[in-house]
Amino acid sequence: MENDKLTKAIEAAKLYYLLDYNQSEVAKELGVSRPTVSRLLQIAKEEGIVQININDPSEDFNNLTTKLEQKFNLKKAIVSPVPQYEDNVIKKYLGETAANFLHRIVQDGDIIGVTWGSTLYHTSVALKEKALKDVKVVQLKGGVSHSETNNYMSEILYLFGKAYHTTPHHLPLPAIVDHVVVKQAMEADRHIKQILDLGRQANIALFTIGPTKSESLLFQLGYFTDEEMTAIQSTAAGDICSRFFDLKGRLCHEQLNNRTLGIELDELKKKDYSVLIAGGSQKIKGIQGALHGGYANVLVTDQFTAKFLLDS
Repeated sequence: MENDKLTKAIEAAKLYYLLDYNQSEVAKELGVSRPTVSRLLQIAKEEGIVQININDPSEDFNNLTTKLEQKFNLKKAIVSPVPQYEDNVIKKYLGETAANFLHRIVQDGDIIGVTWGSTLYHTSVALKEKALKDVKVVQLKGGVSHSETNNYMSEILYLFGKAYHTTPHHLPLPAIVDHVVVKQAMEADRHIKQILDLGRQANIALFTIGPTKSESLLFQLGYFTDEEMTAIQSTAAGDICSRFFDLKGRLCHEQLNNRTLGIELDELKKKDYSVLIAGGSQKIKGIQGALHGGYANVLVTDQFTAKFLLDS
């Protein structure tokens, strides 16, 4: 190609792509016709002077979800775009995303098991009402504590019940008791047994990861001695339903688990939709452990956490 024509093509490309001139303005600047400018820009592309890359965020997110599903053998992964990697922001966006997912899948006769905490609270706030028949909502783990810290359980159950026009089933017990015999006595109660059985029958379960940081909600509710907190933080990656597991998903702290009231982790593996809603730097290890343990078949997370999980 003639050097003069190539030079003209470069000049036209700079004016058009870098300085945002339109083709008429480029023609006037170079002293050529508008059709000539069009041909020069085409030459610039053909010669590799101009290379156009399209960054499609949805395409990248689709790629993330596919990779997560493949890596962790998930039925569904949903990656929600969050504007900043900050816990309160992440919980709000993930809650909205999880609520939309639930709205799509919930059907007549479904039993929805829910846990407590701020992530599930954001989910419950974002729920949209849906006209369905015979939907049941049940609390999957105990939530009563001696602390004044709010675990949002009452609000969550109320909002889930309102969305699906049903009276929710409360589990009016602490998450963890001091002695195994106390747990056994509580579980023997006919009313309590019915609620626990309903939790096992639930075909949809929604839960999050509790990190093992001392400022996490579970540690603020007064269930643990200092010795127990130290032991948990030294070995556990996180908890689901107040049951702790390590990075490989293996249940740990068997003594504590035997004093915990609510659904067993293995029961989550049997659900049609076992939905883990979690993101943020403090929850990455817990999410890894939960996915390695097979406790979730649906993951709702953010793009930053998704990339961490894929790179680990």
